[in-house]
Formats: sequence, C-alpha cells, structure tokens
Amino acid sequence: MAKRLFTFNRGHADRTVDAPEALGLKGSNLAVLAALDLPVPPGFTISTSAWREAGTSGLPPALRNEILSSVEWLEGVTGRTFDGAERPLLLAVRTGARNVMPGLADTVLDVGLNSRTVERLARELGDLGFAFRSYRRFIESYCALVHGLDPGEFDEVTDRERERAGWTGVEPHSIVDWRALVVAYLEFVEAECGSPLPQTPLQQLYDVVEAAFASWRNPVARAFRMVHGIAENAGLAVTVHAMIFNERGEKSGTGRALSRDLKSGEPRLAGEFTLGGRGNGDSIGILSDVLDLADLSGNEEGRFPGDLAALSDYVRRVESHIGDAAELDFMVGDGELFLLQSRPAKRAVGEAVRIAVEMTRENAITEEEALLRIDPASLDELLHPTIERNEDTHVVARGMPASPGAATGEIVFTAEQAIALSAEGRRSILVRNETLPEDVHGMHVTEGVLTIRGGTTSHAAVVARGIGKPCVTGAGSLRITQDGKTLIAAGRSFQLGDPLTIDGTTGDVIAGAARLRRPTLTGDFATLMSMADRARRMRVRTNAETPAEARAARAFGAEGIGLCRTEHMFFEGERIRVMREMIMASDEEGRRSALDRLLPIQRSDFIELFEIMAGLPVMIRLLDPPLHEFLPKGEQEITDTARTLGITEGVVAERLQSLQEFNPMLGHRGCRLAVSHPEIVEMQARAIFEAALEAGQRKGKAVVPEIMVPLVGLRKELDFVKARVDEIAELVMAEQGRNLTYLVGTMIELPRAIVRADSIAEAADFFSFGTNDLTQTVYGISRDDAANFLSTYQRLGIMDRDPFQSLDVEGVGQLIALGVERARRTKPDISLGVCGEQGGDPTSIAFFEETGLDYVSCSPYRVPIARLAAAQAAIRFERAMRTASSPKTRSRG
Repeated sequence: MAKRLFTFNRGHADRTVDAPEALGLKGSNLAVLAALDLPVPPGFTISTSAWREAGTSGLPPALRNEILSSVEWLEGVTGRTFDGAERPLLLAVRTGARNVMPGLADTVLDVGLNSRTVERLARELGDLGFAFRSYRRFIESYCALVHGLDPGEFDEVTDRERERAGWTGVEPHSIVDWRALVVAYLEFVEAECGSPLPQTPLQQLYDVVEAAFASWRNPVARAFRMVHGIAENAGLAVTVHAMIFNERGEKSGTGRALSRDLKSGEPRLAGEFTLGGRGNGDSIGILSDVLDLADLSGNEEGRFPGDLAALSDYVRRVESHIGDAAELDFMVGDGELFLLQSRPAKRAVGEAVRIAVEMTRENAITEEEALLRIDPASLDELLHPTIERNEDTHVVARGMPASPGAATGEIVFTAEQAIALSAEGRRSILVRNETLPEDVHGMHVTEGVLTIRGGTTSHAAVVARGIGKPCVTGAGSLRITQDGKTLIAAGRSFQLGDPLTIDGTTGDVIAGAARLRRPTLTGDFATLMSMADRARRMRVRTNAETPAEARAARAFGAEGIGLCRTEHMFFEGERIRVMREMIMASDEEGRRSALDRLLPIQRSDFIELFEIMAGLPVMIRLLDPPLHEFLPKGEQEITDTARTLGITEGVVAERLQSLQEFNPMLGHRGCRLAVSHPEIVEMQARAIFEAALEAGQRKGKAVVPEIMVPLVGLRKELDFVKARVDEIAELVMAEQGRNLTYLVGTMIELPRAIVRADSIAEAADFFSFGTNDLTQTVYGISRDDAANFLSTYQRLGIMDRDPFQSLDVEGVGQLIALGVERARRTKPDISLGVCGEQGGDPTSIAFFEETGLDYVSCSPYRVPIARLAAAQAAIRFERAMRTASSPKTRSRG
C-alpha cells in the first residue's frame, strides 16, 4: 500500500518518488528545505494517495490513526501537547497540489485552540490579545472551510457584543470581554451550523483535513483542471505543521528573501520583511514599516528580529541547490527564523535575462541552461512599449493580439489622415474595418493599427509586424459609423482626434491616452543573443521590403532577408500611378512602357536592400497578389485615377470588372501572373540583376540574389518562369560584361507542390515554405476571415490554438516534413527554409529544427525571439538525440 503520511523536520524528510505529485508543491517544498538542513516548522504531509483512498466517504479509520501518530510525533519534536495543560500545540493546515490551482481550501491556522487552550496560550506568552485574536481567527476560518460560513457574518456578532458589553475599538481589552465575545461566537456557530464547534483539537484537525480533501471537487477547481488538462484523479495533498507566532510585535514578522538583486543580478540578499502587528487594542492590524533586506547593515541590522546572516546563507544554499536565483517565504516568531516555501525568483523578463547572464559569468550555470531559462516570447516586452495599467485603465473592446507592443494616439480613420497628423508632429491610431495595400503608407507613420475585421495573419497584422507597429485585429464589438467619422465602442462614441490606446500584446482597446513604459535593451541582452547564436543551428532571416525594416532587422541580428514582398513597393506616390497604368494598358506594348518606368524604381529599392544586408542573402519574391489589389476601390479614387491616367471612368470600371474574381487568393496570382504576363517577371529580374551588380561594385563584394517564384504547383510553371529569369540574367551579364551568380527557387505553399517536391526540387535552388498560404490551402480557411470563428473553435476545444499563429504540426507540419524528405531525396543540398508568420513562433521553430530546415524568416521585431527559440530548439533536439542513442535507452528498445 502506498505511504500515506510523510514527516519533515530540519535535517530530515521522508523520501518519496515524484514528491510534487505525492506531496503537492507546498509539502514537497518543505521536504526539500528540511532535507537541506534548513529551519522549517516541523510537520507532516498527507499524500495524494491518501486523498484517493479517502474518496468521498470521509477519512478512513486507518488514516485517522496515522494522523494521530504523526501528531504524537510532532508533540515529541516540539515539546508541546495537543490540548495540553501547558504549552499547547497549535497547527497550520495548508492544502496544495502539483499545480497551483484556484478553488482549493484556504490555509487554516491555529488548529488546536479551544476555550481552554486559548487562555493557556495567553498565560504562556503573556499576550491576552494575541491568544484570543488567534482563536477568533481560527473559528472564522474553520467555519468558512468546514461549513461554508461567510467570515463577514462574524462582524455582526462582534458589533452586537460590543454594543452589549460597552467596550470600544476593534476588539475587547479585558479577559472578561474576550470570554464573552468567544461565547457569542460559539453560540452563533451552533445556531448557524446545527452543531457546536469541536473543542477537541484532534477532531478539529480531522474536520479541516476532510474539508480540504473535499475542496478538490470545488466547481472553480474543476473548471481550472478542465481548461488546463489536469487529470481528475491527480488529487491534492494536505500539509500540517507547527504554528509560527509571526504576528507578535517587533520580534516577529513575515518576509520574502531573494538570493540576488534582481536589478543588477548580483548575488546578495534582497527582499523585504514586515514586522508583526503591535498587538493590542485599536492598533490591531497596523504593521510596522516594511524593511528592505538589502539595506539592513550595521546599526540597521538590529531592526531585523532574526539572524540576518543566517538568512543570507539560507537563500544562497537554496540557489545552489536549484541552480537559479531563489526566492524564499519566511517567518520570524519571537526571534526564531523559519522557512516556509522556496522557488525560482519571480522576475520580469529584463531581470531574467540579467540573472541568467550573471550566473553564467559566475560559472554557476552553463550557457545552455541560461538560454533555456528565458521564454522567447517574453522578449517582446524588451522590444516594444507596454502599458502602465492602473484603476483608470478602461478597456472598451478586445480583439486579437496581432502585433505586440502598446501605442497611444489620436483616432484617424484613413491613411491620409494619419499622414496629415504626422506632418504636424502628432501621434495617431489608424482605425479601419480592415486595411488594404494602399493603406501601407499611412501605417508607416501611425503609432498603431486597429481593425474591426481580420485575424492575426491579415494584411494589417502582417504589415504591422513587419514595421514593428502595435496592432489589434478582429475587434468585432467595435463599429465605425457610415460617415467614417465616429467609432462606437462599449456604448461610447469616439470621434476623429479623440485619444485611444491599443495593446497589441493582449488585444485590449483602451479609452484615452494610457501611460506607456518604453523598452530598454542592455548589454546583457546582447550577451544572451550571442549565446543563442553559438547554440543554434538554423539561421534566422527577416521578412522585409523597406530600408527601415531591413535596418531594424540587421540591428536585431537578422542574417539576411528571407522574404522581400515586392508588391509592397508599389503602393506609394508615383509608383502606384505607374503600376495602375501598367494594369490598365490594353496590350503588351503598353504594359512594357509602364514597366520601363517602374524598372529604375525597383532597381533603386533593391540596391538599397543589398547594401544594407552587406553580402547577406536577400530573397526576393516576384509579384504575388492579383492585379486588382493595385486598382482604386471607391468612386472618388476611380475618378482620380481616370483623370491621372487620361482615360474615362468607364474604362477604369470596365478593367476593374474584368479583374474581379470570386476567390482571388486562389485565382490569378503568383506564378500564374508570371505565365500570363512574363514582361512583369522580366522587368523584376532585370531590376534585381542590375541592382546586384551595382551594389556589389559599390561594396566591393559580390551579391548573390535569390529569386523566389510564388504559388508554384506544377514543375512546368517553375520551368517557365525560371527560363525567363535565366534569359534576363544572360542579357544583363552580356550588357555589363560581368558575371553574376544567382539562385532561383520557389515558395512551397500548395499541397500539390508538397506532393511533387521531388520533381520541383530538380529545377529549384531552394524551397521556402510559405506557411500562411499553405495553412489556408490545407485547411480550406481564409486567414482574413478566420477570426470570425477560430476563437469559438478554441473556446470549445476544437482547436488548441490559431493555426495561422502557431504551426499545425499534425497536419500542415506533416506535409512540410514530407516536402523536406522528398526535396532532399532529389537534391540533398537544397536550401530549405520557412517565411510564413510561424517563422517567428517558438513552438513552430522547435518543429522546424526537428524537421531539418536550414533557416526561418520572420518580421524584424521577432528576430531576437527566433534566435533564442532556434537555440533552445537545437539544445533540446541535441539532448533528445543523445538520450535516444545512449546504451541504456537502446537496451530498453
């Protein structure tokens, strides 16, 4: 039979396999501290196996006997007696499980007090108020747990007794009045509960343990387990230990000690200590000033009622044991120090980075351990502003956290309004139903973007992440009025120019201008990134098409560009006018005439990107979206376009109509455009090659451009486009009399391309898995419309997470693995990477490491996250491989 009870005392703790599972976090933690020969209150833990044995039938007789035996052991250890005539033993009862869980029983203190022992305790301590105050607290907490009484109901009992006896203040002052108040309490308990409060300490303990066991079935706890996938039979443990009188004046108190200064990372005692209550009359509950442990030295050290040097030694010993900065909860009772809990110190991400780096400098941990201690996603806090929330923070809507960081500014409803405010030096928040490619120039100057429709991979989300702007999408409870001048949120109206705040990390939309906390990067951050670079195998590129994005990505450590979306280069100023002229042309000659004017613009763009990347790889995707995305949308825009191009509005409308598609994302786009209009490919290829030669000449180092053909599903599509690219390369090299090295590959984003990866790889120098469109085509879900129902799927447990944010390993992931296997079967040295949004997702990156991809590419502000995630993935994969290949592991197979 499994052991039911486990005792602990300084220097000793009963051993068990998987202590957190058997003893809960609290019990296992006290056992560890005891085994380290640290001062803990003696006690015992009733294990989860005892809870399972008890079921719903109460405490079995055998368990009651073991509890009695453990109490007798405690009496011997403490020199106190349960219900003793002298020095009564009092107990604290704490409930815990392997996981921190709401809904479990609250701690019950002072078990063992009754109408006899309360007066014996008062005589022993010479402190009448403390003893009776403890008894009063015990009655309230016992009744709350065992009978479900609201502790607030006892306030009415106190008020009636105060009025009857005529004493003033918070509590009685004489033993006569205290006795009367206790009698009133006990009479109220019997009247409300139908039975008297047990005066036998052992019965009190049995009742409290039984009620604690029952709290596992509390509806709040049940709901928590369901959400977090915790097994119903995991069970709870109950820890019982001797009371510490930590609320008795200047020689007592409660504190939290740290093994390190979280701000500097230095190994020294830090934390705070609150002296116990002064203890009588109207001063009850008033605490002394909180003492800063780091400041206690010299004469100040005397203010601490315990042994400060010993406490400093204890936290260092715990840090050495757990291999991490330690945090201890402790109490001092009448000058004696006891430890209650220990854990890795809670810390903000900046502090976590600082401590991890500092501990590697001290050789306390390895670089691998330091890297594994930082949550990659938490680095967002160091890269983006955050909101300083307070009671005035009023959330009026909540959408999807599409691009991290917080921003505040005046509401604008169009890109033009954002540009106008920016010209005046004013900050804005761009609010749209959804953004379109022509909004990009406004997105660059606004502080943040809020859309009512769309998901985390919508146009607004992708662009915002690329340029490092906070963005909230899919805030469906919001509404923009028909005239486009008012935002309706939570029954309130917000006008053009009203202040608004968005939090792209949480999805919150906040009324007014919230106070923002600006990020700061330290040398420790750079050191951590250097560690990550040494540990990782996969390279990290960025998705960028503007100089600002490219420079930001380089500053964050990007090793090249993995996706340059050339379509984003055509939406500003003269570019969009010429692009529209090309689309409106009635024949190839007209299109080529317009493309000739776009050529120098494209060439200039590429030269700047090549120079910024300074010899690092730059992968340029040929034009991908359907042509109608570049054309005007509203009546006024159609009129302006017709006037600018010197054609009639009817011609513009007719062209618009001819380009409309029922499902444009699966329509005339990607390589299909290149096949229909090879002149577009020829212009872009020429711009790339001429830019590569010029940038190489300027920098004195050859540039090797990588040209990516999008949406390939057929080998012949790639063959066709690649032939045009090769022709232009030959022409440019002949014209300039210089040789040029370049690569041509494809974006793998269709299931057919996966299945035929072996054949397509024969013609490709590289594959880049476009996980955004691949997820769309595998699921048959439009990423722009997914927000309408994915949240419901997640709430109902149909999906664990948004597949456009974190890779669907079981579906999309298996297809990627198939594509990798087939491509490398044909061409072992083919370069394989990923450039969808999941390229910056830590969970997805772990899968890409296991699959053997060569690099990931993500938005600039996710590059540090990807660098750390790639390092962690490499470390874990290498450890798993070592474990799998060890002789012990092989023998089990």
